[in-house]
Amino acid sequence: MRNAEVKSFENPDEVRDFPKGAVKLVNIGGAVIGRAVFEPGWRWSESVKPLAKTESCEAPHFQYHVSGVLRVVMDDGKEYDCRPGDISLFPSGHDAWVVGDEPVVVVDFQGMIDYAKSSVEKEGR
Repeated sequence: MRNAEVKSFENPDEVRDFPKGAVKLVNIGGAVIGRAVFEPGWRWSESVKPLAKTESCEAPHFQYHVSGVLRVVMDDGKEYDCRPGDISLFPSGHDAWVVGDEPVVVVDFQGMIDYAKSSVEKEGR
């Protein structure tokens, strides 16, 4: 049985900054959980794609949406607007951006281990 653990995003294990956003990561229970903040004007294809060097976001996401509106467009064209209180599950292959003037805050329980890492950093892990 594992030991009890308590962690806080106020004291993250790692922080990754990128244009118009950042993600704070905590390692807990063998998982990597991320709290991302995307500022108005943030778009994955403009802010993170240059780091990821992929055509679309390849990270799968299982998220709780805390604030703001996040539009997600899958590679097949399906669109979703995620709002505060929503829980979303998206497979690889999408773009996303902030809708409106409020920052988007999400807590991601899957998909943050390599999020906003350069391809060089991914090879070194």
